[in-house]
Amino acid sequence: MSECNHDCENCSQDCASREGQSLKATLNDASHIKKTIAIVSGKGGVGKSLVTSLLAVSQNRLNKAVAILDADVTGPSIPKCFGVHDRLEGDGKYIYPSLSKNNIKLISANLMMDDETEPIIWRGPLITSMVKQFYSDVNYGNLDYLFIDMPPGTGDVSLTVFQSLNVDGIIIVTTPQDLVSMIVEKAIKMANMMNIKVLGLVENMSYAICPKCGEKLEIFGHSKVNEVAKKYNLDILARIPINQDLAKLCDEGKIEEVEQTYFEKVKL
Repeated sequence: MSECNHDCENCSQDCASREGQSLKATLNDASHIKKTIAIVSGKGGVGKSLVTSLLAVSQNRLNKAVAILDADVTGPSIPKCFGVHDRLEGDGKYIYPSLSKNNIKLISANLMMDDETEPIIWRGPLITSMVKQFYSDVNYGNLDYLFIDMPPGTGDVSLTVFQSLNVDGIIIVTTPQDLVSMIVEKAIKMANMMNIKVLGLVENMSYAICPKCGEKLEIFGHSKVNEVAKKYNLDILARIPINQDLAKLCDEGKIEEVEQTYFEKVKL
């Protein structure tokens, strides 16, 4: 074991320094959340924010009360997907989420910026503190689902969310490449180490449909998701194709207008 730096929040080790110290962030009295689900990936660029958005839209269409906590503080995408630019408001006691067109509640660092293009250049402790604040200090009201859009990897924010928030389970996003499949296994093993339930896998960019013949084309090679799912006894929740229309809806902030969410039949 390396020398202790007393940064318990960002450490996965159990030691005497933790005795009497609780890492749990508590919800405020105004918030009641039935299920909190984190959407994770081992690396960036696999479509984690897209999957989070589609999950929220699918549950919203089932008349569920839904919110998204954008924990990817330095690379927030959620407001863009929903076309939301209203800044977060507060009254000194609570922070109030911004609302999408169909009343999905959104919490994101980008909704605190005067200029959405300004970078957030913060060190890890400040980022993890904000994520905990987005959980504890926000007035979510009564929610069926809080979806957390996680940053890529298994670093500070992942540790904070898994150790401090009441997470009911995670959904892991992957793509067909061999490299990504290997990194997905790292995310699964981290969840197991932290005693967090893996609800299933989602493969994004799984295939493309030829516009002329309708054939499925495996642009990124043959999928390995079946092998990973079988190895760890996990469900495959969805396979999302490469779809120009879907990408356009995200770019235009109109993800709620998507025809198919790919999660219509998924029970969380």
